[in-house]
Amino acid sequence: MFKRSFVGKDRAGKTVKIAKKKYDELVKEKLSQKVDRSSMGSPLTSPIVTMLVGRDQRLFAAHEDVLSVSPFFSAALKEQFLEDGAKQLTLPDEEPEILSCILEYLYKGDYYPRLLLKHRSSWTLEDARDINEGGGRGSSEPTILHPGVGDLILRDTVVYCAAEKYGLEELKRLALRKQGLQSGISADVILRSARYAYDNTPDSDSRLRAHYLALIIRCRKTFKSSGTLQMEMEEGGKLFFDLFVAMCNHMDDLSELRVKRSPRFF
Repeated sequence: MFKRSFVGKDRAGKTVKIAKKKYDELVKEKLSQKVDRSSMGSPLTSPIVTMLVGRDQRLFAAHEDVLSVSPFFSAALKEQFLEDGAKQLTLPDEEPEILSCILEYLYKGDYYPRLLLKHRSSWTLEDARDINEGGGRGSSEPTILHPGVGDLILRDTVVYCAAEKYGLEELKRLALRKQGLQSGISADVILRSARYAYDNTPDSDSRLRAHYLALIIRCRKTFKSSGTLQMEMEEGGKLFFDLFVAMCNHMDDLSELRVKRSPRFF
């Protein structure tokens, strides 16, 4: 007999509600954290740390106290020195585009395209076309060509996984909210991104994984007609075990709803 206990406390496929917080409050909280961690002086006057990123070792630079907001970077910087006393980090497995998002978030509280509040609880992403008219940075595709995957995946998923690695919980929430605003993403990109999420998050993750399980269930007709889901399922893995559990829970919920709505005769 199938049991719900397979999924633990957080049922797979159920959307996990995140505490609502205004965007400006997020930024203020992040800035206050930086100030607390840099009580000896301003973060923007702390020493510069250089970073060699990716396979091509692209050079990045950031202030030490800004980086130290991340537990990962804080620990790494304690042991990374050059002969002249300057600090340097080597991040061969990180994608330069993703590190750019991380640094932009650490300095500004968000990364491009920014999250904008439309109404009290309605969010949207910055319109790149309006920025172009004002001499801005141009359009931003929702996907990136990830060398490790060898194909396109959702950029916000990679940012979320990087935030998990660097210990940036608020950035995880931000990246997850942005993913929920994306539309028109093909089935193969969704499945590749879901696999990447499973490969780069712990089993205890109940946000990004649940997001993908719910998304696949909602779009199940598209996946069935495309044949992509069948090909992916042949590879197996925990993703599809969780998906099986989530779909069973979904079917149970529908059955319970029908029972509640059906007329009773006495």
